[in-house]
Amino acid sequence: MISTRFTPSWANDGWHVGNIGAEKPRLWARAPSAGIAIYQGPPFAGDLPYPSAILALSSVTGGHVVSIILILGSGPDVVAARAWSRASFNKIIAINNAWAVRPDWDIHIHPEDFPPERHPVDVSPTQQIITAADYVPAQNAFGGFIYGGGTMAFTASYWALHGLRPSVIAYLGCDMIYPETAQTHFYGTGTADPLRADITLRSLTAKSARFAAIAAREGCAVVNLSPGPSRLTFPRATLENVGTSRHLQLDQTAVATALAAEDALGYMVPSGRYWESDMQFDPAEIDRIDSLWLATLQ
Repeated sequence: MISTRFTPSWANDGWHVGNIGAEKPRLWARAPSAGIAIYQGPPFAGDLPYPSAILALSSVTGGHVVSIILILGSGPDVVAARAWSRASFNKIIAINNAWAVRPDWDIHIHPEDFPPERHPVDVSPTQQIITAADYVPAQNAFGGFIYGGGTMAFTASYWALHGLRPSVIAYLGCDMIYPETAQTHFYGTGTADPLRADITLRSLTAKSARFAAIAAREGCAVVNLSPGPSRLTFPRATLENVGTSRHLQLDQTAVATALAAEDALGYMVPSGRYWESDMQFDPAEIDRIDSLWLATLQ
């Protein structure tokens, strides 16, 4: 199956049959709202003559639709997303208070201690709320919270990678930078949760590097759409080029070394509530693992 992005021009999403040159009719899936077409048939070379709206072959997937996910955090610059076309993204994930940035979010994700009075209002039947019951097993599937990081920017990322299998995850307002003399959140001043004293958050850049490596192994590119300083290690992108993002080419030997070190250490708390665990977590060992993930960027 081959996926390609095209200029939205067809009237409706759905399936239809079309000819590829001299080939017998083949099945196409079309989703103009997301700018996606799927061709199901034998491999071929050269341009795609049908439909004429197709511009270029962008990627070969393992049988899933090319999809772009936008994750919105609460950084001050997240308000730029209010002016963005919805057609650029297949799904929009809003973390915590970011549901207030724009009303057409698809998924809201929040921790167990997120105050009820801050939950989204007027949730439509097409919108989904993700809680610990959903994101804990998802993050565990990629190594758990001790290694992945116990703050929502990373937890939302692992859930999206696990649950949506996207081709690109783009971020806005997730930079985890909190100036002392300026606005820290789009709604004013808030708590710098990622900077709290926590065994899983000793190096936010290392946790970011880890996610980029895990995502790349899953065939997913990660990019940062924010223009300012960031603790995310992801490549920068713009709204115009986010659809052509490619996953990082990392030192796979270094990635394998980091994963093997995690397995050997065995810091896994299946409940996700690592702060309640009787297991003793050695900060020096966590720092050693973090340094291995940072080495994957070099």
